[in-house]
Amino acid sequence: MRTTRTWWRAAVVVVATTAVGLPATTAAARPATESTGPVVEGGVTQPVFGYADAIRERVFVTADVDTDADGARDVVALDVIRPRASDDGLRVPVVMDASPYYSTVCRGNEGECKADLDGDGLNDRWPLFYDNYFVPRGYAVVLLDMIGTNNSTGCPVTGGRADNISAPTAIDWLNGRRPGRDAAGRAVVADWHNGRTGMIGKSYDGTLANAAAADGVAGLSTIVPISAISSWYDYSRSNGLVTRANNYSGSLANTVTDPDRRAYCAPVRDRLGAGVDDVTGDYNDFWAERDYVPHAGQVRASVFVVHGLNDNNVRPDHFSNWWNALAERNVPRKLWLTGTGHVDPFDFRRQRWVDTLHRWFDHWLHGIDNGIMAEPMVDVERAPDVWESHPTWPLPAAHATQVFLRPGPDGTAGGLSVRPHPGNASVSFRDTPTMSQVNAVRHPSDPLADTENRLVFLSPPLRAPLHVSGSPVVRINASVDGEDTSFAGLLVDYGTRPRFSTVGDGIRTLATEDCWGGEATWGGHAEEACYRRTEKTVAANGQELVTKGILDGLNLASLGASTPLVPGARNAVDVRLLPEDYVFDAGHQIGVVLLGSYSGYSSRAKQNRAEITVHFDRSRIELPVVGGRPAAVRAGL
Repeated sequence: MRTTRTWWRAAVVVVATTAVGLPATTAAARPATESTGPVVEGGVTQPVFGYADAIRERVFVTADVDTDADGARDVVALDVIRPRASDDGLRVPVVMDASPYYSTVCRGNEGECKADLDGDGLNDRWPLFYDNYFVPRGYAVVLLDMIGTNNSTGCPVTGGRADNISAPTAIDWLNGRRPGRDAAGRAVVADWHNGRTGMIGKSYDGTLANAAAADGVAGLSTIVPISAISSWYDYSRSNGLVTRANNYSGSLANTVTDPDRRAYCAPVRDRLGAGVDDVTGDYNDFWAERDYVPHAGQVRASVFVVHGLNDNNVRPDHFSNWWNALAERNVPRKLWLTGTGHVDPFDFRRQRWVDTLHRWFDHWLHGIDNGIMAEPMVDVERAPDVWESHPTWPLPAAHATQVFLRPGPDGTAGGLSVRPHPGNASVSFRDTPTMSQVNAVRHPSDPLADTENRLVFLSPPLRAPLHVSGSPVVRINASVDGEDTSFAGLLVDYGTRPRFSTVGDGIRTLATEDCWGGEATWGGHAEEACYRRTEKTVAANGQELVTKGILDGLNLASLGASTPLVPGARNAVDVRLLPEDYVFDAGHQIGVVLLGSYSGYSSRAKQNRAEITVHFDRSRIELPVVGGRPAAVRAGL
């Protein structure tokens, strides 16, 4: 199929002479001068600066670490593109995407890499739309190679200090606190910089933004972390259980390292593997170095968080733990929650995203009072492409509501009710590590469901919709016939409706394109601003896993130490599920499923096949119900 392109309003005001292939009808932009600076209309900067004549630089800044132990401190490389007027007195802010991926996995839905195509030491290919869009609007864009990757020296350390200081090292240079040089060794200064830097990026890139903010580096004004990690322990572990083992730490560090340096950096990867403690999965000093949440008090930047509620790569607890810590400290912030998975908002809400990001950066980096901070703080995608705005998250009307697990007749599903079960009944099931997530969430009436290896509790068909906003907690009283097992809880919606598909993280890429800014040809090589459109993929399943959680039985008392269970002793087990914002429709049934070490959590499932007994004198799920207990009663619980 032939690719077609559409020029959206975000691109039609770019100067015709600064972009290759722009329509002849493109309006000429009015020039900015040193005295006026950027042109602002309607609360946003206008594309009045050239792109094709923008200044490109590659700068090298020495950091304070020596990851490869070669006796020389590591050097951070950054590619800069900025308006030519910034050489004539115009002071501009920086939009920075620090990444380990620019020469390996590359960036964006189309896998764009950096490239110096003519060998002159300047970048010719600029991944993503940030440079095309923001440079004409009076910004410099910096694409930074994390230490150990691409043009930077050293070796990656998977979330450790050297990763984390890559961007602060560059921000120190931007603000005159650290020297920089070009490839010939000549001093380079950022006398064009206005002192404000905003960081943005998805996944590892957004994680580097979180880390830089937690560092408290002066001059970092805002960050926009997308599907970003806030604790590498939570990325590789789940409450004591190993979800990504040592081969993960080694393999990711290997992946982001250029092939010709992988053998050279192998000793560094070996040291990483020695520190992670895959034997117990406990939290230790290695993980504390890679945990940014405890340092939220050092954050000086505003934060615009974007995350997928169905992200199974960087799970949603990364946004919620970070968001809650920022809220406790009244950090200026904004949040988008999408129903898709590990997806950039450019690919799930493109036009609105570019408009919102533009206004956000204009406010925090150019100092324009455009009202964005007076708008509702939170946007939630309620159904595919159906969005709601709220003042904060979790929703203010959400209250912890106790919904008790009630045993059913032998061999049948139990019930859910706001009224506790009288007496001291108990039910047992067998921990089965081979249990799949698909079978775990099947309706109890499904003949493929393995009822002996799980406990299921069902609400009556709901009389009214029930909205949950926050992190549910399964609280059970349980005994085990051995010293070790896992405890898992699943929250399920039984009922048919259009749902976010988990295939391809909920989007698919189309053949058509749209374009988002200036274009240029440097040394005979075209840098374009056009990207393939996407659309949501929708499923119509009769059931949906809403959220889940798992806890290592050895870590009931502490994540930092493993303690064997006492066979037969009752234990208060609290399994926090991943955060959600979800509405159960009227007529649907809410399901709670209890499991042991099931394989569907991507965990290294235990193999001891313990028998777990649930005692109903305490067992319940604590749901963050919007409207609290009265809303649960109205819904029929």
